[in-house]
Amino acid sequence: MLATKTIAPVASAPDSVSPEKSAAYRNGMARLAAAVTIVTTDGPAGRAGFAATAVTSVSDNPPTLLVCLNKGSSAYPAVSANGLVSVNVLAAEHEPVSRLFGGKTPVDERFAAASWQTTDTGTPRLADALVSFECRITEVHDGSTHDVLFCEVLDVTTREDGQALVYFDRAYRTV
Repeated sequence: MLATKTIAPVASAPDSVSPEKSAAYRNGMARLAAAVTIVTTDGPAGRAGFAATAVTSVSDNPPTLLVCLNKGSSAYPAVSANGLVSVNVLAAEHEPVSRLFGGKTPVDERFAAASWQTTDTGTPRLADALVSFECRITEVHDGSTHDVLFCEVLDVTTREDGQALVYFDRAYRTV
């Protein structure tokens, strides 16, 4: 069972935000460049995966990542129940795979579009990712429309070459 903590807001949040404020926020966030990842899981609750840019380092002791997962995502039930994920950082050539994992494509078609390896914990790892982090979800925090997952990194697999795929200004870019 995953631990869930609720943190009281500093100030009371309105029940709903105006469409103008939501649009301004989305437009502002579009200007924040972010690495593109595919987060995958497999286990008793099934195989699933989703494209994500809301991934960041939390700590190196213990090695911990933060992943934000939309509660409405098709991957949400499997990720929540399995409690294990691989966070795969994409290279420039993975853009088509990212598009599949970011849309409504059936899960079997998503995974058929790339080569996967099974990690020691059973999660699918993208065979040619720039880096893959094999993780155990240790904490889950409620973030309104998303859950914030704290993921302890169990293993890291890196590739020595390639350019990173990033998302900026509502388009894929490479660095």
